[in-house]
Amino acid sequence: MTRVKSEKIIHALKGHYGRQSPPLSYVSLYQLTIAVVLSAQTTDSQVNAVTPALFKKFPDFLHLSRSSKPDVEKIIKSTGFYRNKALHIIGLSRQIIERYGGNLPSTYDDLVTLPGIGRKCASVILLMGFNKPAFPVDTHIFRIGNRLGYAHSKKEIIIEEAFRKFVPEDQWKEVHLVLIKHGRTTCRAKRPLCGICVVRRLCESARHFLGEKPADRSR
Repeated sequence: MTRVKSEKIIHALKGHYGRQSPPLSYVSLYQLTIAVVLSAQTTDSQVNAVTPALFKKFPDFLHLSRSSKPDVEKIIKSTGFYRNKALHIIGLSRQIIERYGGNLPSTYDDLVTLPGIGRKCASVILLMGFNKPAFPVDTHIFRIGNRLGYAHSKKEIIIEEAFRKFVPEDQWKEVHLVLIKHGRTTCRAKRPLCGICVVRRLCESARHFLGEKPADRSR
């Protein structure tokens, strides 16, 4: 990957998809945090289907910290792995109340100490909730990063570092959302729609699906 090639890719994707909204529904840091933890191993639409009931019954960290695990499990069951997720969101709520006075911490190092919050979740919270520089890498962005040639790795951190290197920091949020849209609609895990992809001529992997060699227009 080169910076010039990356600029062409990002320009094409942004022009094609336009400005995107976050796929998870939330109106507060509390709702964002819980939704992000629930989104593990499931779809954002499935999370959005259960969070209205969850947030109505438990409107903040304090109420959720005092909840019973069976009550939470019943609401979030359809998101999968609901037993662990219930433990995580109740546990992190209790820690936020006890350790941070009910206020969600705003640093990566603090966030990743909370139950259910790893690197990706913390990055999403920082980027979307606190508007701090971060580049979360989900399964879509990981796949796209490898296919486009930002990096070739089985480690998400390597793909993240590549995007952070080649994408200007002030575009991280916009590009993050556009890449998710691209992964869901075009650069799908199975049967990617390379024939209609706006960056197919810049993609290292398109030839595997189209039987043609992509042209490198970075020069």
